[in-house]
Amino acid sequence: MKTTITNLSFSIAICSSLFATTAEEIIIKHAVATAAELEAYIKDNPSAPDKSRAVRGLLTSYNTTGEHQKRIDIFQAKFDALGSGAQAHSMHLFSYTNSLYTLMTKNGQEAEAAIMLKNALKKASGNEKEEWLTETITGLQARLNKPKVGDTLEMKFTSLQGEEIDLAAMKGKVVLIDFWATWCGPCIAELPHVKKAYDTYHAQGFEVIGVAIDKKEDKEKLISFIEKRKLPWPQHFEESGKANRFMTQYGVTQIPTTYLVGKDGKIIATNLRGDNLEKTVDKHIAK
Repeated sequence: MKTTITNLSFSIAICSSLFATTAEEIIIKHAVATAAELEAYIKDNPSAPDKSRAVRGLLTSYNTTGEHQKRIDIFQAKFDALGSGAQAHSMHLFSYTNSLYTLMTKNGQEAEAAIMLKNALKKASGNEKEEWLTETITGLQARLNKPKVGDTLEMKFTSLQGEEIDLAAMKGKVVLIDFWATWCGPCIAELPHVKKAYDTYHAQGFEVIGVAIDKKEDKEKLISFIEKRKLPWPQHFEESGKANRFMTQYGVTQIPTTYLVGKDGKIIATNLRGDNLEKTVDKHIAK
């Protein structure tokens, strides 16, 4: 009887260990094994006709195991081998640059990403798609340098109303930079809060700068909207028809996006919504 109980206990222990492994652990274990086999295959067969497929499988395995640096190394090798100018395949340059940017920033390698983007611009020079590639790469650079609390913004332009605006000259005031458009529902929903804060605190040194990203052909619609809503603050509008330069410069990828600049010229808050705008302005206007 003792032997039977012992054997039963042993069997239960084995079954428990078998079922203790999670699905995620099984997937990772097989991904590690697959990566090891593919690494050996590529090393032993550097000119294999299916090498590209092996590399794709390797990237998938590394993604599963979380070995992001190894994925970065693969894309970096592809990026370096592209050549420059007319020699570089434009879509490959676009794809590898984006992949490296995403992986490097997720891996906390912003400095490495900045260097890579500079090299990407050099590779794009002289390419048949140079203008498109340059716009894409500079957009990634802007996202990499996206303003955060404590940073200083530079903004100088002639407003839609013909007024010369220089953010640097507004030190000593609290300034809201509001990226918006007449076609943006959430932007319009926030305007009453912006206007309330402006009406309440403008006399105490609160200013607003609008950055309207409406299309060139909608200029008259924008002017009419501003007049109808009685928005008294200056507006930047891109007359050239190209992408708004401040959106590109500061990596703004969605609207509404706002930056609240303190009296010292540094950002004190971002993307304030509703009553939080008025509360924050009230807090800093008295300082």
